[in-house]
Amino acid sequence: MPVTYSLFMLVRATPAWLALPPPERSGWFDRIVRPLLARRPAVRLRYFDAEFFHARISDVMLWQTGDLDAWRALVEDLRETPFWGHYFEVLEIVPTVEDAWSTHYGAAPAGG
Repeated sequence: MPVTYSLFMLVRATPAWLALPPPERSGWFDRIVRPLLARRPAVRLRYFDAEFFHARISDVMLWQTGDLDAWRALVEDLRETPFWGHYFEVLEIVPTVEDAWSTHYGAAPAGG
């Protein structure tokens, strides 16, 4: 059975990002990040705001893929844009596999 990796990227928005008006932030994602995702259709992104719950982490990006080569290439692409370091400080990347233990032991998934 193919494995789907969920990679939680914990980031902090920088003052440069926060200085952009919201329409410019959205436009930047449309111009820069969405085309990178289009080049790597095996990788999906879900974006969560966290700044109202956490002092260090402003956002959590959940990247999901079954293709770690596509993930690696996407990260390399992101590192060559202002995303990485200028607009966002990448604090941690936490790779996970949902319910891997239940698959290993042949048990029912914890999440139902």
